[in-house]
Amino acid sequence: MAKNQKHVSGNPAKRGTATKPAPAPVTLGDWIGAARLRTLPLAITPVIIGTGAAVLADGERQFHWVIALFCLAVAVLLQIGVNFSNDYSDGVRGTDDFRVGPARLTASGRIPAKTVLTVALTFFALAALAGLAIVIRTGQWWMIAVGAVCIVAAWFYTGGKRPYGYNALGELFVFVFFGLVATLGTTWVQAQYLPQEAWFGAVAAGFFACAVLLANNLRDIEQDRAAGKRTLTVLIGRLGTKILYTVLVLLAYAIAAYVALFYPVAWLSFFGLIAGGPAIAIIWAYKTPRELVTALALTSISSPIYGIFFAWALIG
Repeated sequence: MAKNQKHVSGNPAKRGTATKPAPAPVTLGDWIGAARLRTLPLAITPVIIGTGAAVLADGERQFHWVIALFCLAVAVLLQIGVNFSNDYSDGVRGTDDFRVGPARLTASGRIPAKTVLTVALTFFALAALAGLAIVIRTGQWWMIAVGAVCIVAAWFYTGGKRPYGYNALGELFVFVFFGLVATLGTTWVQAQYLPQEAWFGAVAAGFFACAVLLANNLRDIEQDRAAGKRTLTVLIGRLGTKILYTVLVLLAYAIAAYVALFYPVAWLSFFGLIAGGPAIAIIWAYKTPRELVTALALTSISSPIYGIFFAWALIG
């Protein structure tokens, strides 16, 4: 054997171990990516609409800025908590092993799963503290139970032994909690009254949240099928998902059109189609799953645009 020739072990288990690349270190950008900033506008929209409805319901038409900001904190912190919780639960189940979108922390193996779980629980705790501050300020103590249900529902979306997100109930969850509960809860703690306009806005916010989830699950349909994750998209297929996505987005704008009959400024909510229109086009014409990441982001962005003008109509 030549002097410069390296010895290669005959044991396959030992060969290549020295040259196996070490996992890249986790960066701040990875943590920010795991927080899934694309989804955060969905947490902002119901607070905007709910606050507008609260001003409408208030006899003196006053803004309750402190309460509104704490509502925003609850919504955003809970959304981030859900995102890290999903990262943990999907990662330990192996659902994310062959995902198309941005790499997840748990599935990548670059950080212990328990660390991701700790981060998720920390954000849930911060959301709970912000919610408790609202309860103390408003005296609506029964809202503690509502907050507890929100956190439990957020965890069992993909966590626990029988996560309902794996059984075609994810859209129902986001509609109820990121549409109805978030919007109506924001209105109630500020005005202790729920005008019908708040209900219209809550339903519209829920439709946007469902549409974003459908775009996400359409992207991951093949991976979810392989992992045994029975999302609504897996059950109804690509065409059914495209149709349902489009119907939900258009129904949100139909609500705005109806409200505009009484509050004309609500017509400006259609500016949301500047982002939402291309998103619908991508959903129907996409060639690769990665294009749906753009559709997801555009749908998410269109939601607060819609919400700002919807709330402005109620306030004005």
